[in-house]
Amino acid sequence: MKLPLAGIKVADFTWTLVGPIMTKHLADYGATVVRVESPLPTGVCPLRVSIPFKDNKPGVDRSGYFAYFNSNKYSLALDMNQPRGVEIAKKLIAWADVVAESFRPGTMERWSLGYNEIKKIKPDIIMIRSSNQGQTGPHSHQPGLGNHLNGLIGLVNYTGYPDAEPVNMMLAYTDYICPMLGATALLAALDYRRKTGKGQLLDFSQFEGGDQLFLPAILEYVANGIESGRDGNASPDAAPHGAYRCRGDDRWCAIAVSTEQQWQSLCQLMGSPPWTQKPRFATLKARKENETELNRLMEQWTINFTAEELMSLLQAQGIPAGIVQSPREIFDDPQLRHRDFFWRLNHREIGPFHHMGQVSQLSETPAQPRMPAPCLGEHTEFVCKEILGMSEAEFDELVVSGVFG
Repeated sequence: MKLPLAGIKVADFTWTLVGPIMTKHLADYGATVVRVESPLPTGVCPLRVSIPFKDNKPGVDRSGYFAYFNSNKYSLALDMNQPRGVEIAKKLIAWADVVAESFRPGTMERWSLGYNEIKKIKPDIIMIRSSNQGQTGPHSHQPGLGNHLNGLIGLVNYTGYPDAEPVNMMLAYTDYICPMLGATALLAALDYRRKTGKGQLLDFSQFEGGDQLFLPAILEYVANGIESGRDGNASPDAAPHGAYRCRGDDRWCAIAVSTEQQWQSLCQLMGSPPWTQKPRFATLKARKENETELNRLMEQWTINFTAEELMSLLQAQGIPAGIVQSPREIFDDPQLRHRDFFWRLNHREIGPFHHMGQVSQLSETPAQPRMPAPCLGEHTEFVCKEILGMSEAEFDELVVSGVFG
């Protein structure tokens, strides 16, 4: 089956998470993606040295974090601090349709690989530059990672309870939102080039991409001067609304009651206990004013059920509810398994391993798991000889020079 992006060639200079996930979307739908990586000992992508490691044995080719997000790519180990490394990079750019990079602004320019330079190599090249705050502006050169952007985009202002300090998330939230936005912009640029023959530069700011989540809050401030913030599990439009303790060790079920019909159905399901008939719970406004007591009474009922039992009971009555799943439960979720979200591929170093699949299923051209995540520099010889057309003697001479590490 010919995939929709078959024939598209990507020179991938991205690192950490946003950039590599963005180019993975292209690779999964058929693009040939060559990821340029720094060889040992000059430094490797931080994900390659991030936990968890297979069998808890550290190694640049044993990180599950790296492997999960990098299937369907080739890896070219290249020391970009050597002039000959830059020469090889330029050959790769001459081959490519798309150049992707996610360094701090100015890094590619130091290698003479900024957009103005690479246009001279290939006039119709499309370049996407993904950085924390974009290529221009007073803060564009500030270093940082997605964890820092959690605070910058305002997310941390919304996590926690009103009377407590803000709580940063374990995950770098923008790292998982922004890749799809970047990939979508690339598709638009590819379509534009198909129609006009012209390439272009895409300046992608993860700060601005992440703030797409908070436009309603920003609008509330602009329109009404109201600054919202931390409110625990509460919602201004629903009560009860939260995660409620269930029977078992650390078991919870999320419940959201936003209409009068849902509230009446919940009361009937609970057996219409006397407290549900009191005026302080009669309306949404009253329930919001007495939410602390409401949540306490709710939990006296939910604790009698397993999370799965409670979810099924509530959903059967049209009440929004869902169990709070653990990583094991997510991995074993029958819905995700049915849709083949986890791709099981045989990794050269860590063996059979599940890689991230795609969230959309195209009926005629579905994404396909073709290759596991690469080991560091696994395809250096293949890329040089088969893609860039180097001779055996030329490649051997470069190996001796140390440009591949």
